[in-house]
Amino acid sequence: MRDAPWEAIFKKYGIHGHDFDKSPFTITAQQIKDATSHFTTTGDREVRILCKQDTRESRPQVFIDRGLFLLPIRNGEYVIVRGEGYLDIPAVTENIGNYHSNLDFRLDTSKVGNSEMQHIDFAYASSLIRTFLNDPSLVLTIRGRKYTPQFSFNVGNNRITAGGVQTEVDAGYEGRNQVVLVEVKGGRATNTIIRQLFYPFRQWQAHTQKQVIPLFFENIGNEYHIWQFEFTSPQDYNSIRLVRSGRFVIDAP
Repeated sequence: MRDAPWEAIFKKYGIHGHDFDKSPFTITAQQIKDATSHFTTTGDREVRILCKQDTRESRPQVFIDRGLFLLPIRNGEYVIVRGEGYLDIPAVTENIGNYHSNLDFRLDTSKVGNSEMQHIDFAYASSLIRTFLNDPSLVLTIRGRKYTPQFSFNVGNNRITAGGVQTEVDAGYEGRNQVVLVEVKGGRATNTIIRQLFYPFRQWQAHTQKQVIPLFFENIGNEYHIWQFEFTSPQDYNSIRLVRSGRFVIDAP
């Protein structure tokens, strides 16, 4: 949390007096730099660090006190919004499934290191992702950073338009009838900002007529936890709903 820099930003631009019930507050990366230029620590001046608020708890206190969260709307431009920006990730209550890998040989390289990417790659190589979604046609087609087309959506009564925002998909799979976008975490997360699922969902909706499915994926010890979500209204940031979840141990050669 970067409480002092954001207090300085709010003070410099009179954000304390803004009526968030009427509209969000737009702020640019340059304004953030200008308001924090007197701080000596890089983390208190770096826009990327100050704007990384991926969980409720990682927000600065001034955001928490006022029920605010931050969304990028263009390269170098953000809006401060009042509303629910985050999604609770419920504990998976289903019994652990013992999943038998489709591979008939040992993957030595998957045991080297402990990164988020290698866990989702191992789950995919073992066909756990295909089996969870009941879609043997899924193949890896998306990974890394891309920029969104322009799209509009609602957060409560606020209408927001975003475009040219950089998004990152940890793994994306396309099958005959669906596109699956995966957000991967390396440990137990209790909540996450909805943007990490919503922006890629809207981005890839613009490029395909197939159903776009957001997944949230975690590796905890030797367990793999998967949550499937949907947005019941693509125009509504808060329309996200849990479809189902599961936890598995992969029985591999």
